[in-house]
Amino acid sequence: MEKATFAAGCFWKVEDAFRAVKGVSSTSVGYTGGHWANPCYLDVCARVTGHAEAVQIEYNPMQVSYEELLEVFWNCHDPTQLNRQGPDRGEQYRSVIFFHRPEQEKAATASKEKLQQSGSYDKQIVTLLQPAGEFYLAEEYHQQYLSKKRRNLKGSEAS
Repeated sequence: MEKATFAAGCFWKVEDAFRAVKGVSSTSVGYTGGHWANPCYLDVCARVTGHAEAVQIEYNPMQVSYEELLEVFWNCHDPTQLNRQGPDRGEQYRSVIFFHRPEQEKAATASKEKLQQSGSYDKQIVTLLQPAGEFYLAEEYHQQYLSKKRRNLKGSEAS
């Protein structure tokens, strides 16, 4: 198993995109890329920690490649938006690929350059590439939030 970590706006949507990928064995949402130990959601939202909302993925490279995960990342957000996605604004919503190994950095750099040169975007891609650091798990109610919400809605419809 290998790890990959991505930030692309609100972690709920990003996690949901990666949970659907065959070969991804687990996902966790949390905070990384900041300067404050053990931040909570309110700390991150207050913009005092420097953290991004991120998703950490464990995946089987025999079933899904890092390059395929990069495709999911690029397709689940707008990488030209600086410190925002849709209505969400602030540095915690920035677009970042946190690489765990030099091979991931190389693949992410090549993927970003290829996407920029493809002409898919009129604007510059602002996604950052940074070494993975300490990853702090978000509160339990944030984990698999959209999956839980869908289950609760289905349960309500059945009653």
